[in-house]
Amino acid sequence: MASTEVCLFGRRSRPFCAQDNAEGETRMKRRVGTHAVTAISIFGILYLLSGSARAQSGTGQVSVAGFGKSTVQPLPPGGSAPRTADGHPDLSGVWFPGKIGREDLTAEGNPARLQFDPKVTPEEKPPYQPWAAEKVKKLSTLDAEILRPSVNCMPRGVPGMFITNPYPIELILTKTEFIQLDELNNNFRVIPTDGRPHSKDPDPAFNGEGVAHWEGDTLVIDTIAIDERTWNNFAGWFHSDQEHVVERISRPTMNYLTYQVTIEDPKVLTKPWTSAPRTWSLGHEALQEYYCTNNREEEALKALRDLTEGPKK
Repeated sequence: MASTEVCLFGRRSRPFCAQDNAEGETRMKRRVGTHAVTAISIFGILYLLSGSARAQSGTGQVSVAGFGKSTVQPLPPGGSAPRTADGHPDLSGVWFPGKIGREDLTAEGNPARLQFDPKVTPEEKPPYQPWAAEKVKKLSTLDAEILRPSVNCMPRGVPGMFITNPYPIELILTKTEFIQLDELNNNFRVIPTDGRPHSKDPDPAFNGEGVAHWEGDTLVIDTIAIDERTWNNFAGWFHSDQEHVVERISRPTMNYLTYQVTIEDPKVLTKPWTSAPRTWSLGHEALQEYYCTNNREEEALKALRDLTEGPKK
């Protein structure tokens, strides 16, 4: 059988794990090697996807012996959060999703890696309007993978920079700005924190136009004009040009950051959707360079879809 060339990307050869998407599902993708190009057959792709299915079933196992057996524990609170000269919590630092403050290649399946426990803080499904629900329902699993913006090396956007991002981020808080640096594709955004209003008619952008203000110890970021090519989860949650995102970020203790987002979209949703509060933990290492380039995964997934579902007309 002819082989298909696939680019599989990963940070430090770690398996890609993007848990806790807006559907409350766990979606795990195996990414092996950094900027590696691997020639594999269609059966190889099937094997990769079967690994993803095992991960989704909750076994937390991958092909390397020892994964899923970690005894890593959540970080302690670490005391009070530091504060800036003007009295606000200092959100600055390198933050990892979950509660362990680093990557642990043996921790697959460990609850400490989760950003929230759906049994404790359940997250409702997106309240789609009927036509939007039907559009999402018609997507097969492979279609959802092929159309997923990140497969096409596009930015995750807002709120994807947080809620569909399994890699560390660095936050920098100055007197006048909130700066977010993502290791994933080295994306960034710079947001004024002086409470200014939005522009009258901002141009669409992947990260939209964000403005921020403080409500007590919580930084509130209000974003509009978000590029419609971004998704809000890995399962096809598209949005319209009227999407309005409000993010709330706080630092309750030294070692923990809390993130929660509300999404309004009168063209797609029946009501606003609010995520569960998500936990990020303080790390002590620099971000690495990670770019998605020359990604051939889309071609591989299309070949697999044609094999299993027949060619699309």
